[in-house]
Amino acid sequence: MKRISTLLLGLGLAVSAYAVEPSPAPSPKGQEVIGAIKGWTENSRPDLKLSLPVTKFVLDNGLTVLLLEDHAVPMISYHTWYRVGSRDESPGVTGAAHMLEHMMFKGAKKYDGKSFDRIFHENGITNNAFTTNDYTGFYENLPSSKLELVMDMEVDRMSSLLISPGDLKSEKEVVKEERRWRVDNNPMGLLRELMMGTLFKVHPYKWPVIGYMKDIEAYDSDKLRYFYNTFYVPNNAVLVVVGDFKTSTVKSLIEKYYGKLPSRPLPERKYATEPLQKAQQNATLRKDVQNTSFVVAYQSPKQGDPDMYALDLAANILGNGSSSRLHKRLVYQKQVATSAYAYNYSMKDHGMFAVGVNMKPGLGSAEALETVYNEIWKLRNQKVTPQELEKAKTQVMKDLVDSLKTMDGKARALAVNEIVNGTYESLFTDLEKYQAVTADDIKRVADKFTQQTQRSIITLEPKVQKEQ
Repeated sequence: MKRISTLLLGLGLAVSAYAVEPSPAPSPKGQEVIGAIKGWTENSRPDLKLSLPVTKFVLDNGLTVLLLEDHAVPMISYHTWYRVGSRDESPGVTGAAHMLEHMMFKGAKKYDGKSFDRIFHENGITNNAFTTNDYTGFYENLPSSKLELVMDMEVDRMSSLLISPGDLKSEKEVVKEERRWRVDNNPMGLLRELMMGTLFKVHPYKWPVIGYMKDIEAYDSDKLRYFYNTFYVPNNAVLVVVGDFKTSTVKSLIEKYYGKLPSRPLPERKYATEPLQKAQQNATLRKDVQNTSFVVAYQSPKQGDPDMYALDLAANILGNGSSSRLHKRLVYQKQVATSAYAYNYSMKDHGMFAVGVNMKPGLGSAEALETVYNEIWKLRNQKVTPQELEKAKTQVMKDLVDSLKTMDGKARALAVNEIVNGTYESLFTDLEKYQAVTADDIKRVADKFTQQTQRSIITLEPKVQKEQ
C-alpha cells in the first residue's frame, strides 16, 4: 500500500497552537467543552473556560499517558506521538523523521507490513500519521471493542520495527514522489521551502520536514535504525486515548502492554538559537508559472510566548477571509491579486509571521508589495478598531473550540500541548489569553516584530520567455 503521510507544515494556518490536520465530522453529542462564545461585547463578556477531565500518569519507563473518557459513541481515538521531528536531524539526513514515519507501517516483529493495514481494515479501524518540525504522530480511530488489538500493534512497532532494506528501497520511491508532488513540482511548495531557508539560517527549521531529495535517495537501514533506537522509546513518547472506555481498565491495559518496554537514555538535544534578523533579506525563485506570488515574512516568538496570541489576531485581521484588510484592498479594490492571506505560526523554538499575495497573471508585485508594507505600517502605528478585534477573536476562538468537538480533535489538542508546551493544561487557558488581547497589544507586537530590517521578501516569478 502506498502511504502518503500528512506533513504538518502549518504554512497556511492562522492559529499557532492547533497546526493539526482536519478532524472527522463532529459526533452528534459529546462532552460540553465550553459555554457560548458568541455575542460578547467590549463591556460584557462571558466567563470563557475550557475544561476536560483528563487523567495523566507516567509509567516507570517514562511513557506519558493522557486519558479522557468520552462516551458519546462507542469509539476511541488513539494517538501515539513522539517528541522528534525534523529539528532533530542534521545535514545529510534531512527528512529522516518523515522517512521513519513511513517505515512504521512496513511491519515489526509480530505484525508484518502486509498484515498491518489489513487487520486495521478488517476491524473497522482508520489510521494514519504525520510529521512536523517538532514531533511525529500516529493515530487510529477505532471501535472501542478493538482497543486491546490496537494497543498490541502499537507496542509491537514501538519496540520491534523491522526497517528491512527491501521495504526501505520501495518506500524511498514513495517519499521521493511525495517530495515531487509537494515541493519540486509545486510552485507554492518551493516558495514555502525557500521562505523557511531564508528566515532560518542556523536553526534546523531551515530545512524541509520532508527532507532534500539527495538525502532521501541516500537513506539506508542503518541511518534509520539509529534514529529509531534513539527516539522511538517510551520515555520520548506521549500516548493519548480519548473515547468510550473506563479509565481504570485502560490504565491497567497500558501498564500491562507498555510497562514491559525499557526506557533508554535520550541524547542531550541542543538546538542552535536563531539570531535576531537585523537586515532585510530577499530571495527570488523563477519557475514555469503564470503569475507572480510573494511572501513577506518575519521571525516571531515560539509557541506559548505571551506575544503569540496578539500576533495570531493581527494575522487574522490582515489576511483571514474576504473581509480582511488585505483581501479588501488587493482583491476587491485594486483588483491586482487573486488572493491574499496572513498567518502566525509558532513552533517549539521559534515562529514566523507571514503575509502572502498571489498576483493576477501579467502583473508585477511592486504595487501589491507597497500595499502590504502600508497595512503592516498601520498595524504598528494605528490601533485596530474594536470591531476588527472582536471579529478576529470570535473567528480564532471559534476555530479553537470547533477543533475540540470530536474525540480525534480532543486527542490532537491534548497531545500537541503536552509536547510543545510541556503540559496539556496549557490548552485550557488559551481562550482567556486571546480574549485578553487589546488593540494596544496588537500595535505593540507589530512594532516589535515587523520592522523593515526584520522582514524577508520571498518572490516566485514566471520565467522570462525567450524571444523566438
